[in-house]
Amino acid sequence: MWKNKNLVYPNYNDCIVNLACSIRKYFWLSYTNNTLNDIDVLLESKQPKNVVVILYDGMWANLIKRIIPGSFLSKNMIRSFSSVAPATTTASTISMLTWLYPKEHGWLWWDLYIEPENKIVSLFTNELKDTNIQAQDYYVAMKYYPYQTITDELNQNGEYSGMYISPFGDIKYENLQDMTDKIYNCCEEKGKKYIYAYYSEPDSTMHELWTDSEEAKKLFENINSKTEELCKKLNDDSIVIVIADHGHLNCEWILLDNYPDFKNTLDGDIRIEGKLCTFKVKDETTFKDLFQKYFSKDFLLYTKDEVINMNLFGLGNEHELFRKSLGDYFALWYTDKYFRYSEASPDLKSIHSWFTEDEMLIPLIIYHK
Repeated sequence: MWKNKNLVYPNYNDCIVNLACSIRKYFWLSYTNNTLNDIDVLLESKQPKNVVVILYDGMWANLIKRIIPGSFLSKNMIRSFSSVAPATTTASTISMLTWLYPKEHGWLWWDLYIEPENKIVSLFTNELKDTNIQAQDYYVAMKYYPYQTITDELNQNGEYSGMYISPFGDIKYENLQDMTDKIYNCCEEKGKKYIYAYYSEPDSTMHELWTDSEEAKKLFENINSKTEELCKKLNDDSIVIVIADHGHLNCEWILLDNYPDFKNTLDGDIRIEGKLCTFKVKDETTFKDLFQKYFSKDFLLYTKDEVINMNLFGLGNEHELFRKSLGDYFALWYTDKYFRYSEASPDLKSIHSWFTEDEMLIPLIIYHK
């Protein structure tokens, strides 16, 4: 993999996938990727009845220290560890739900080109990219990229139980207080269990209002307060692990409508995220010439084969549609810029999926009595 002292690349032996494998190891589920030794030792020594993982979307390690220094979350952060590439919700949360690297499960980014459909689909919403139009009358992503969660596997095996608390999971909630109440109630139930909870903030607010906005700070303070209240209420038979899926970086966009000659070299819309972008191209020579002309101050340009050989999207076996979802070239940004394909594309104040420290390093927060 290429080197740059200012960038942090995914460490696929110390990342969110390896945490998922440690959870699987504790509950006697199979796994093929490495585990985290410090988590293995903790679980083996404490033998908790309840293993709780709470994932706060976008709550990266450095911002906890910067916005709420001396807080409960900050004091219980044992270290940071790595997200996956791309450092985005789709890839990272599916890795945590399963135990697979992005190239294994295939949920690489928010908007994925699905070759059998010949469409770019927003995986979580089942909509065509940058529209409110349903891609199909069935869930396209789960048809071509099915997966089984750790909680589902535990419930099927019967010896232990798994609980998935999320707006998209088995147990839904109304707000943060309701989420922490439901976690507590699950912990009070009998039997050894794994409880995974997902909360969509502070990610949504930072996308809209910058990472250092007053609204984001208030969100962090509320998340800190409610998490501390939950942890202090729990009995000593529970271990709580608080993580994120990725971080954020304040950014500015480049609108491709302003570069019609370059846009005409593309075969359809851009793919992946705006900051880690892949293009299907019609005219390679012109594409490369114009990319160099317009964007050379902000980009690293690689071919698809070069990126695959870097193992950028993880280790293990590729999903059968992995290569078909990629474009011909990748634009890997190293500044604060990102691409918008058209005016219909989201106008975001902060973004992620690249390899700065703030985007890639996520917290490993552990609490137990």
